[in-house]
Amino acid sequence: MTLPIKASRFSLFLSFLSRNFSSSTTRTLPIIKGNNYNSATQYKIRALKQARNALTEYLHATRGLPFLFAEQISANSLVALSDIIRKIHFSAFTFSDAFRRFLRYHPINEFEFFFESIGIDRQDVHLFLPKKKFFLSEDSTVLDASLALIQFGFPWNKLGVLYREEVSIFSMSGDELTDRLNGFKERFGYDHLCVVGVCLAFPYLLSVEGESGGCIEDLEMVFRGFGMGRCVEGNVDAWYELCCKVRVLYDLGFEKGKVGELMCDRKEIFLECPKEVLVRKVDYFAKFGVGKDYVLLFLLQHREILNLDFETRMISVLGLLKHFGMGVEELQSVSEKYPHVLGRNKMENLPHVMKALDLHEWCFDKIRSSNGQILAMYSIGFPDEDMNKVFLDGLKKIKSSRYPTHKMNKLDFLKQIGFGENALSLNVLNIVAGSRSELQSRFDFLISKGFKHSNLCLMIRTKPDILNMCPENLEPKLNFWCQEIGSSIQEIETVPGFLGFDLENRIKRRYRFYVWLRKTGLYTKKYAISSMLYPGEKQFIKRLFEIHPAAPKRYLECF
Repeated sequence: MTLPIKASRFSLFLSFLSRNFSSSTTRTLPIIKGNNYNSATQYKIRALKQARNALTEYLHATRGLPFLFAEQISANSLVALSDIIRKIHFSAFTFSDAFRRFLRYHPINEFEFFFESIGIDRQDVHLFLPKKKFFLSEDSTVLDASLALIQFGFPWNKLGVLYREEVSIFSMSGDELTDRLNGFKERFGYDHLCVVGVCLAFPYLLSVEGESGGCIEDLEMVFRGFGMGRCVEGNVDAWYELCCKVRVLYDLGFEKGKVGELMCDRKEIFLECPKEVLVRKVDYFAKFGVGKDYVLLFLLQHREILNLDFETRMISVLGLLKHFGMGVEELQSVSEKYPHVLGRNKMENLPHVMKALDLHEWCFDKIRSSNGQILAMYSIGFPDEDMNKVFLDGLKKIKSSRYPTHKMNKLDFLKQIGFGENALSLNVLNIVAGSRSELQSRFDFLISKGFKHSNLCLMIRTKPDILNMCPENLEPKLNFWCQEIGSSIQEIETVPGFLGFDLENRIKRRYRFYVWLRKTGLYTKKYAISSMLYPGEKQFIKRLFEIHPAAPKRYLECF
């Protein structure tokens, strides 16, 4: 059954297809023989080519998709195609015959191939699969909308950008989409590629009518101010990149309708500075606890900061603090309270180093008051400044160990959150367990619960195994602390060991027994949580006996 797509729309491609595409059944395919394509590594590329041709033929001739769609889907869904290839075993058949035979008896979920082909990451495809649909012929609107978009000039493998953000676009008719796209073309006054760039950066503009909220006005001002019509004709990437920079400003908190003027005032910066560099620098300084919109205005006023290298430069923590103007007594105080932060670190970790010292606001004030020059002028004073011999010896052992990469990743995590190159960091490194991403996830979870960055680092220095507990185990303990014990997150920072105790068999049991003692009047003194939780079981029983001779018996009967 042929897929019902409007003949008038597809007729534009008939002559093009007849000139440029021959029937897939007449192509001469190379022959691969063997038991499985995985057993012949040298034939994998050839097998993939045969599979693409066979899939194109299947989608077009058997499933009734227009040849243009069949070929685009086959050419841009290599992961899904490879998954099928691995399932195929053949001996009497050539690989092409085996692949066709497989498709004949094992129909594929065409939406999986379609979504991957339009640019949706393979691991995310399952998020978009319709529950009760298997074949694209069951949803002709999707292909009708896709045809309208590629006819207008959208690249096939970029349609996923639209689908991810505004799936409603693909429920619109082709005529409706074409009308809206032509409307944008008339308003902007540029070619089709301008509209493609705008819609890829702001997919919601296609799904709403007359509700741009100032976005269209910003884009019109930017296009005129940047002279786009003269310099990027025929270049969709240039339109898209500029529109993405407008979107970056919205994401940073700037109001729609106000961005066009700002960008035109700083036109040279926005033309020369890639979006990724701008975002990376804004994110860097925002880690000092400053609003991203304020950071961007600061960077636009001092554009030389955008050229500073933070990724490869090293810092000496004490040397940098001295460079920033910290006095001898203050340096001594920092050294005594935060020895785990001292030593060397990367400049890219500076915001979190300062957070670990609780000096991030002070640091940014110094950077701002110097117009960024204080960072530009800093360099390590001499080659071995602030190098820690114990750390260097430990680093050599790590690099010669059995799993150096795993340990180095954990060390990079510790340095990223503010730990320096020193012996204390090595002690923590030897206790914490998990991958870098797992450790980061646990740290971020505790920060999200209200722990102060500097205090959390102090807790980790004292009790590194805090980072060995997953959020699922920490969540109920924190809830019990705040809800039943009635203490704040800040108070738990003084008893970090609390997070390491068993909730059911230690924390709840002992705390509730103390509450019972107070209610019955057997114990009237104030008590510290640490004195209740830290003693071992024998010491705890002894303490109960000192409170009242009958208390241990009651405790053992209850628990």
